[in-house]
Amino acid sequence: MGKYRTFDQVEEEYYREHPEEIDSFLIVTFEEYAKDNDTGALLSALRMISRVKGVTATAEAAGISRKGLQKALSEQGNPLFENVNAILHAMGYQLVPQALVMDVTD
Repeated sequence: MGKYRTFDQVEEEYYREHPEEIDSFLIVTFEEYAKDNDTGALLSALRMISRVKGVTATAEAAGISRKGLQKALSEQGNPLFENVNAILHAMGYQLVPQALVMDVTD
């Protein structure tokens, strides 16, 4: 019997093969976070993208240790805002505010 891959492994492989899709993935991830405040899902997505881009390279570019990056993005992680910003910059992104679309019905 062959070894089964996890969904996370399949997803990670997809983004390695399709790096042009990472932008859209992160936009949707942050939109979902804005709606549901699911920090675990956000950290999981950033953890996966850090693996795609290289954990060591991402950590070095963010100015934190590899272990620090892994801890910050772990399921129990509670990274400082500055760390999230540095990690995003290391991945080639920035935090940008976007106006909420308000559903105004009379």
